[in-house]
Amino acid sequence: MVPVNTGGHGMAFLFSPSLDFSQALASAYLGFLNSTNNGQSTNHIIAVELDTVQSVEFKDLNGTHVGIDVNSLISNDSAPAAYFSDEGSYISLDLQSGNPMQIWIDYNGEERLLNVTLAPIRVSKPNRPLLSTPLDLSQILLDTMYVGFSASIGILKSNQYILGWSFSRSAEAQNLDISKLPILPPPPSLTPSTSFSPFAPPPEKAKEKGRGPIIIVFPVVAVFAVALITISGAIYIVQKKKYEEVYEDWEREYGPQRFSYKDLYKATKGFKELIGKGGFGKVYKGVLSTSGLPIAVKKISHDSEQGMKEFVSEIVSMGALRHRNLVQLHGYCRRKQELLLVYNYMHNKSLDTILHSSTRPNLNWFQRFRILRGVASALLYLHEEGEKVVLHRDIKPGNILLDAHLNGKLGDFGMARLYDHGSIPCTTNLVGTLGYMAPELLRTGKADTRTDVFAFGVCMLEVACGRRPIEDGNINLACFVHTLTQQPGLTCRS
Repeated sequence: MVPVNTGGHGMAFLFSPSLDFSQALASAYLGFLNSTNNGQSTNHIIAVELDTVQSVEFKDLNGTHVGIDVNSLISNDSAPAAYFSDEGSYISLDLQSGNPMQIWIDYNGEERLLNVTLAPIRVSKPNRPLLSTPLDLSQILLDTMYVGFSASIGILKSNQYILGWSFSRSAEAQNLDISKLPILPPPPSLTPSTSFSPFAPPPEKAKEKGRGPIIIVFPVVAVFAVALITISGAIYIVQKKKYEEVYEDWEREYGPQRFSYKDLYKATKGFKELIGKGGFGKVYKGVLSTSGLPIAVKKISHDSEQGMKEFVSEIVSMGALRHRNLVQLHGYCRRKQELLLVYNYMHNKSLDTILHSSTRPNLNWFQRFRILRGVASALLYLHEEGEKVVLHRDIKPGNILLDAHLNGKLGDFGMARLYDHGSIPCTTNLVGTLGYMAPELLRTGKADTRTDVFAFGVCMLEVACGRRPIEDGNINLACFVHTLTQQPGLTCRS
């Protein structure tokens, strides 16, 4: 920055989702915000300001400071212009002193930390940054962002120059050769024939030419010299790490369509609308942008090995299954430790929700019969009509979903196991939901098609009676119905 006289408000390096700054104001607004949009989260702007005027309305520290701004001119973090020497000494700087300077802006995506480091032009990058601010850029930056500089003047004018800058989004930015940076234009008060460079020898060593010695002026230039050496991390994390996925060999054999994490993130608007929550994860509503198809995206819990087993089990079990009364698995996605499954969206949620809701209308007998008939058809397909026998192992109303027309569809195959027809299933772990588990399953832990049929029988009783399989902690629905004929005083709720 070369001030004609003091009063320029400084400059800023910024990320912006738009190139339209027609409504931005000069002076303290630094040319990228105005009094109306200042502070709005919809701005999606991040700036590192080199401020040379103290603005009380923006709570500036002083008239020469560095600040990190997020959507507002009130900085998230700021400090007087300074740097730390290798010995740890704190050395103040003046952004209007006439000395060229350089700045490094680094982003650590793993730690979500934005570092800003300032130093005179011929001082190597200090080990300790001036600012080190926790910041999750993935919540601020959009898919498309513009990178550049902004500067403004106030009542008084100042010239501001950037002699060089370097930027990278996927690796360290290239170091600048200071000796090759351009020569500054002369200040307006001097003759055009005089050349000026902040890198020329000091005045006492300059050679005389013509009428007298060359006058050397050291302007205040915020040279974003090794600018954003690792700000690349900001873009890399947002554009790469944010959507980074995992691939394994088993996917070649069993995987149905694989969705990109980026597409699912957009479809669910950042996983905003939670529509369900269970023992194995959360379910979010979304709409595929390519087809407009409503979907449900299940994020399986991944804090243990069990979560991965359920994820693989569901893909392997449902990848090749096609039946009108099975919830259709459209695909899946893996990103780091996040495991996602994509299904048709079921407008009426689960059968359990309707059966035991105090606010939703009861199902009539025809609707109940049609739901049970559809699930029975799906169960027959799983046990006898597919290439392999599929044991569901957790049949219950909570896993029977209802579409817009109240058709029943069996879903949630996280506990399912496959085996060949005619062979004996190898299941020893006791899984399922109490109340729906057959007595022999509780004794041996071994599941087969008969234990699935028992669970479906309990579902039929629940649909018919409107009672849960276990009530008051000790009443078993199956036993209750078995003894019902012997105790005519007992009645069922419908």
